[in-house]
Amino acid sequence: MSSFMDKVQAVENKFMDLEQQISDPSVIARQDEWQKLTKEHASLMPIVETFRKYKDITSTIDGDKEIIDDPDSDDDLIAMAKEEMNGLIKEQADLEEQLHILMLPKDPRDDKNVIMEIRAGAGGDEAALFAGDLFRMYMKYIEKQPGWKTSIISSNAPELGGFKEVVFSVEGSGVYGKLKYESGVHRVQRVPVTEAGGRIHTSTATVAVLPEAEDVEIDLNMDDVRVDYFRASGAGGQHVNKTSSAVRMTHIPTGMVVECQDERSQLENRAKALRVLKARLLDQAQQKADAELTEERRSQVGTGDRSERIRTYNFPQGRVTDHRINLTLYKLDNILNGDIDEFIQALAEARRAELMKEAEDE
Repeated sequence: MSSFMDKVQAVENKFMDLEQQISDPSVIARQDEWQKLTKEHASLMPIVETFRKYKDITSTIDGDKEIIDDPDSDDDLIAMAKEEMNGLIKEQADLEEQLHILMLPKDPRDDKNVIMEIRAGAGGDEAALFAGDLFRMYMKYIEKQPGWKTSIISSNAPELGGFKEVVFSVEGSGVYGKLKYESGVHRVQRVPVTEAGGRIHTSTATVAVLPEAEDVEIDLNMDDVRVDYFRASGAGGQHVNKTSSAVRMTHIPTGMVVECQDERSQLENRAKALRVLKARLLDQAQQKADAELTEERRSQVGTGDRSERIRTYNFPQGRVTDHRINLTLYKLDNILNGDIDEFIQALAEARRAELMKEAEDE
């Protein structure tokens, strides 16, 4: 057995060990520990099921080889063995490739909920309108995902439409794993509605996808946070309510400021602002850790660089281009209606290919 298959065998051994532990009444009585073990057991199941199929097929192929090599085998039996073996060899290769993919290191943040932030960049009113287009695109995408739900945390909408800034949460299964590829600078090329001359303008908006922090991940001392309350206001400065329900949190050590005013309750706004602050602090810590990695081990598929131009939406040509993987799709309307799965899947495949190459080089 190859060194790779030795590693897969070790995973199956661990799986069987976990199976015994989660069946132990004394472990079941310790619910927190039991839930952690059952989650780990479930995460290993796809690898183990694929490995067991691989071993069964390999055993059958070995049996066919024995029949073919046996001088006492008759011609009909040898022909049947050869036919079966030829079919199984391809299946064996496919399963081995699946195992290589399943054994790749997983981002522990992939199952986390996220805080998404969309901000208008260069381009004035047109950039704000484009930020609104991106917000609508993501809302449409989220609607299509089973079990996902979203909630607006804060927004700043100018009178002409769109957003100068909008912050919202997304909850569900595997949220960060899919949306993480959206972080970066999005660029639009189109004739603005405000442009009488019909010239094509280029505007930008930035998207940040921050995995939500758990309390154990961020040791936030509330003594380091100044909390101010003020009246929420809408477009044109009109007051949404007459009480000081809006919340502004300032993290004094970093100067990070978070505002939330979309809820009527001061308590709800405070809770949402705290979620955003924790997510931003966790992201800052992760960005710092990523920056310390060597250049060779940095991802070629950008997933978090705020300054990286990742995608261009060209209206005159009806195309969208993802610059990280040089993928262009001529379906602009569909994409702006939330059909972004093709980009997400292609980016995930490019990331897997990169991880496989790193594994081979080690």
